Amino acid sequence: MNQVDYLRISLIDRCNFRCHYCMPEGAELDYILRQELLTREEILTLLQGVFIPLGFKKFRLTGGEPLLRPDLIEIVRGIASLEETEDLALSTNAFLLAPLAQPLYDAGLRRINISLDSLDPDNFARIIGKTGRYHWLKTWEGIQAAYKVGFNPLKLNIVVIPGVNEQEVLDLAALTLDKPWHVRFIEFMPIGNEELFQQRAWIPSAELRQLIRDKWGLVTAEVRGNGPADVFTIPEAQGTLGFISQMSECFCDRCNRMRLSADGWLRPCLLNETGQINLKTSLRNGIELTQIRAQVAEVLALKPEINYKQRESGTLEGSYSRTMSQIGG
Repeated sequence: MNQVDYLRISLIDRCNFRCHYCMPEGAELDYILRQELLTREEILTLLQGVFIPLGFKKFRLTGGEPLLRPDLIEIVRGIASLEETEDLALSTNAFLLAPLAQPLYDAGLRRINISLDSLDPDNFARIIGKTGRYHWLKTWEGIQAAYKVGFNPLKLNIVVIPGVNEQEVLDLAALTLDKPWHVRFIEFMPIGNEELFQQRAWIPSAELRQLIRDKWGLVTAEVRGNGPADVFTIPEAQGTLGFISQMSECFCDRCNRMRLSADGWLRPCLLNETGQINLKTSLRNGIELTQIRAQVAEVLALKPEINYKQRESGTLEGSYSRTMSQIGG
């Protein structure tokens, strides 16, 4: 069991996309009221008074879409300025990124993950639940801006869905040939999208690796990140290819993360809400930070058991009620 030192912090549950694998098609979601979101001050208080003393030193800002958060730059600056912060990253769909790339970099952000599920503008629009080619162009503009500013590594995340974008795997992998980008293929998961999952199912990472190997060859990369990806590279390519295989190759024993939702719920596992606690309620009720820290320590103690049960079951069976967009996965 890895040391748990990585916290994913969801800043907002709203998103300007409605990706089919993230939000149930046609569903009306109950979004968190603004006053119920953790404030910047509360986030920093929890990091300094609870998580950092417990050994957390790596942080990722997620959503929904974190670029919708008005005080994002201030949050980034605050976390980056903490002496104990070893790594700070952000996940985004990049639609709003172009004008924010430089301010985010200047505030101390150095790593960024961008969702790019298709290189075809029309197919991209279908996946994100929008119409027209405009959204792909804005997203691509955001990717180019991040690359120009100097984010390193720049990671592109692709959820591979049979019959939707599987035909683009080689084209997406080819982005690593002449750019030092990290392209990561993610197996489709049934969280809040069970109907689509039943229709489309998923493609094992091993099949994707073989497809790429047959085209160019594929070797294990020397680099490893903070996450669960198995990393490879095409010979002579500048970038790398990662495969996140939560469906076919369980990695619970390697999990080093916990998740803090936008409204303050701490979850020890993406796929299981067992042991979750609401830190915002404790904070706003005036509970001492030492007591909150003790609560979090108890949840940390549960994590190895939850990971073991999830791994042994070999399934995604668990007690979860939120969609991926609400969890901030």
